[in-house]
Amino acid sequence: MTRLEHRARAPDLSIALVNNMPDAALAAAERQFVGLVEASRGELTVRMDFYALSRVPRSVETRMAMAPRYGDLDDLLAAPPDVLIVTGAEPRAADLADEPYWAELTQLIDWARSGGVAAALYSCLAAHAAVLIADGVRRRRLPAKLSGVYAAEVASRHELTKGLGTPLTPHSRYNDLDERELTDNGYLILTRSDRAGADAFVKEGATLEAFWQGHPEYEADSLAREVRRDLQRFASGATGIPPPLPENYLSPEAHAQLEAYVAEIAHGGVLTGESLPLATLAPEAAFWAKSSRGLMGAFLAAAFRRKRLRSAAQAAEMSCARL
Repeated sequence: MTRLEHRARAPDLSIALVNNMPDAALAAAERQFVGLVEASRGELTVRMDFYALSRVPRSVETRMAMAPRYGDLDDLLAAPPDVLIVTGAEPRAADLADEPYWAELTQLIDWARSGGVAAALYSCLAAHAAVLIADGVRRRRLPAKLSGVYAAEVASRHELTKGLGTPLTPHSRYNDLDERELTDNGYLILTRSDRAGADAFVKEGATLEAFWQGHPEYEADSLAREVRRDLQRFASGATGIPPPLPENYLSPEAHAQLEAYVAEIAHGGVLTGESLPLATLAPEAAFWAKSSRGLMGAFLAAAFRRKRLRSAAQAAEMSCARL
């Protein structure tokens, strides 16, 4: 299950990545989070292990490919990490509680929040699930999909926002969380924007919990892949309206190209991967990468501090027990 390891024994942080992404995006999500951790860890040594919820729908072939490297929830609970990272997932139900993996996800989040790990990071749908499970905060359907890269402002001074400047974050979602409802339930908004709402927020109790509504882990072509997929669904008739084009991401030429394809599809045209190559859509580099490294680096540093505090408290308790 180990993928990223920088010391054979006693890494500064052991990290469990619970990958809930669908088959087509599973490897990309793994690569993106591993890459972001590696780029952000600084002097910290880390070990990353991979896990998956058994009720996330998957093909037999994908399950077989995952088996040698991915553990299940029981494996994770039997060997608790220092840090938990839970990816988003492709939404299948209007109500999160109707997702097939809901019981497993609830068990995982309840365990983490009760102090099972020093720190937890929930991404996109996992963030929506965590606040619903813990505090009954329900996501709200947006009028249209939010897609693009958005500049945010730092809303609160916190160790997780140190040195962030003006964060840039990719977003790709159909749902949102109400900022006031979050703050009323004890969450601290870290970064926000008028367009994307609460970008990142945090809550601290037995565990330091960080939440990302966006996707700092995205690679340069991630949004391009998504819009091409959504256009293919529109072309096949699976969706009745064309997808919104990513904001603040496309070059003027790419935007014009996509608009032309939307018009062509609307008149019965067929879209293929060859007719819309990613190289013509995606920027050459992820121009939000510096912000992403800042967010993840601050989270990992805070997680390490929490781990040391917990270790010191446990050592003190053991000393008192011997008296």
